Amino acid sequence: MAVSLIRSRSMITKATSRHTCEEIKDGAVLQEDGIITAVGSFDDLHRKHPTVPVIGTGKEVLLPGFVNGHHHVGLTPVQLGSPDMPLELWFITRMVTRNLNLYLDTLYSAFEMIGSGITTVQHIHGWLPGKLPEVVGHANQVIKAYQDIGMRVSYCFAVRDQNRLVYQADQDFVASLPPELRGPMQRWYDRFQLSLDDNLDLFRSLHSEHKAKPRVKVQLAPANLHWCSDAALTALSDLSRSHDAPMHMHLVETAYQKEYAWRRGGCTAVEYIDRFGMLGPNLTLGHGVWLNEKDINRLAETGSCICHNCSSNFRLRSGVAALNRFEAVGINTAIGLDEAGINDDRDMLQELRLVLRAHRVPGMEEDDVPGMGQVLRMATVGGARTTPYRESLGTLEVGKGADLSLIDWDSVAYPYLDELMPTLDAVVQRAKSSAVRAVMCDGEVVYQDGKFTKVDRDSALKALHDDLAHALSDDEVERRKLSKALLPHAKRFYANYIDAAKHEPFYRPSSRV
Repeated sequence: MAVSLIRSRSMITKATSRHTCEEIKDGAVLQEDGIITAVGSFDDLHRKHPTVPVIGTGKEVLLPGFVNGHHHVGLTPVQLGSPDMPLELWFITRMVTRNLNLYLDTLYSAFEMIGSGITTVQHIHGWLPGKLPEVVGHANQVIKAYQDIGMRVSYCFAVRDQNRLVYQADQDFVASLPPELRGPMQRWYDRFQLSLDDNLDLFRSLHSEHKAKPRVKVQLAPANLHWCSDAALTALSDLSRSHDAPMHMHLVETAYQKEYAWRRGGCTAVEYIDRFGMLGPNLTLGHGVWLNEKDINRLAETGSCICHNCSSNFRLRSGVAALNRFEAVGINTAIGLDEAGINDDRDMLQELRLVLRAHRVPGMEEDDVPGMGQVLRMATVGGARTTPYRESLGTLEVGKGADLSLIDWDSVAYPYLDELMPTLDAVVQRAKSSAVRAVMCDGEVVYQDGKFTKVDRDSALKALHDDLAHALSDDEVERRKLSKALLPHAKRFYANYIDAAKHEPFYRPSSRV
C-alpha cells in the first residue's frame, strides 16, 4: 500500500462560500493508495501514524489540485505562427499549425499545467486528419502523455460533421472561392475523414479501453452548434445518456455564433440544443459569452454547467461572459485555460487572478463580484464536476482523491505580509508558479522542487524542438499559403453577418460581468 502524510503550515481544504474557505492551521492529510483517509492537524496525524513518510516541510500552504476545465493543445497558437485574432478569422490562421508529435506536444503543456498546481485536465481534441484507426492512434498518444507524466485527464474528441471552417456548408464555401483556391481548400477538407458513425465509434473504443484507469476518463464533445448537424446532436445526446458520459460543448463564444443559431433555428443556441435533450448536469458549455437572461435561467434550472475561459475570451475578442450572473443563479462554473492563458502559458494561479479581477463591476456589495472562495471553487470542485470524475475530486476531504499542491509560504509572504490578510486571499493574489513546491496526483508526487518525477522535462522539450527543426513538408507549405489567401474571403463572408436590429437585445453584461 502506498501511504504518505502531507503536512502544511496551513491547509485550505475547500471553499465554503463565495468569499470564504475552510482552513486548518498546521494541517495535514493522510492518503492511502490515492485516497484521502484522514484530515486533521499534523501533530495528531503524525502521532497516530509515526512511521508514514511525510511530504512537505510545514512551511507550505496545502491546496486541492486545480482542474483545467477546457484545454486543447500543447505548443500555443502563437508559438505555431497563429496570432490572436477575432475567433472566426483565427480559425483560418490555425491552418498553419505544423504536423506535430502529439505525445511530445501534449507533454509540453502538461509540464506548464502541473507546474502551476493543475492535477486534472479536460483535453478537448480535434482536427485530426485521417481515418478512424489513425485518429484512435493519435488520441492514444495524447492520453499516454498524461499517463506518463502522472496527471489525470478527461479526454474527448470534438465532433464536427459540417461547416468546418466558416459558418456555411463546406461545399458552398469551396464554390464561393476563386478557382485557384478551390482545389487546395477541398484538399484541406478531405484530410478529415471521420464520418459521424466513426466519431461515435471513436468514443466507444476509447471509453472501453480506458474505463478502468483511475487517471483517465473519456467523455463526449459536440464541438459547437455550427459544427454539429441535427443527426450529430441526436446521436451524441443519446450516447451521453446510454454511457452516463458528460458532454463539453463550445457554445455562443462569439456574437457571430449567436447569429448562426438564429439563422439555423429561429431561436437561441441554448433553446436549439434543448430540443435534443442535451441540457442537464452532464452538459458543460464552454465560453457561453453571448447567453441571454432566459438562456442563463434555463441552464440554472436544468443544472447545466459553464466553463469560463476568461483569457481566451479576451485574446480572441469574444467578449466578457456574465460570470456574476451565472453565480447569482447558482450555475456550476469551471475555469479553463483553453489554448493558453493571458501570458501565453498554462498558469492557473494567474488565471485565478484574471477571473477574480475581470468581473469587478462598480458598486459596494461584495456578493456582486467574484471572491476568493468562488475562484478556488471554480478551479477545483467546479471543474471536477464538469468531467466524469465529478465529486471524487476538488476538495481535501476523507474519501476524495489525493490530488493536491504545496505552495511555499515565504514566496507569498516575504518580506512582509500583515497577519490580517487571510491565507487564501494572499495565495490567490500573490502566489506565482515558481512558488509551487510539490504536486501530488492520485497519491503520487509528480512534481517536486522544480523537477518532474516521472518524465525528464529537458529531454522531452529537446525532442520536441528537434522534431520541429526540419523543413516544412509540402502539405504544411500548401496550408500556409492557403491560410493567407483565405483571410480576405473569410472577412468578406462575415462582413454583414450580424443584423442585431432584427433580434431580441443581447444580454449585455456591462454592469454585471
